[in-house]
Amino acid sequence: MSAMSLPSVAGEPEAAPPALPFELGLLQRLDPRSVACERIGGWIRTFVLLLLGGAGLVFYWTGSDPRLVRLLFLAGLVMLLVLLSLAATVVLPHLAWKHASWRLFPLVLEIRRGVVFRHLVSVPRARVQHTDVERGPIERRFGLATLVVHTAGHDDSEIRLEGLEHGVALALRDRLLTSGGDGA
Repeated sequence: MSAMSLPSVAGEPEAAPPALPFELGLLQRLDPRSVACERIGGWIRTFVLLLLGGAGLVFYWTGSDPRLVRLLFLAGLVMLLVLLSLAATVVLPHLAWKHASWRLFPLVLEIRRGVVFRHLVSVPRARVQHTDVERGPIERRFGLATLVVHTAGHDDSEIRLEGLEHGVALALRDRLLTSGGDGA
């Protein structure tokens, strides 16, 4: 009996393992809805930056001995940061999605990501200690989840794979924990 098969009951044939929503060894893309999810997070960060920058300018202006030249410089700096944040919110999520992928081999989970600096992370299934599936409020709205893989070791012992469809994240989690790195 293989590690993935279920024990038979009273002479019934063994049940096959549940079908996976992905194929082993094939490069998989993140869910395209993750782009919109990341953009909403970017809009929220930009809004908070604008509020904090504006509040800082008001506090500076109402404080003792404000200088107009310094206030204009700080206002320009806040606006530059807000514009950079807006540009990053519009452009980066799609680029990050375009350059992110993953695949599961029998013994390794491989994650590729990075727009400017490309990263290839290979997680041996034998080193997987446990996994979590996390869903924030924006991810729940889009039906997405983040798979968190905890491995043995100290450096980079937590690997995050964001932008997965919730069902895929659950299936990947279950697959990583069953028939682990022993090759079974």
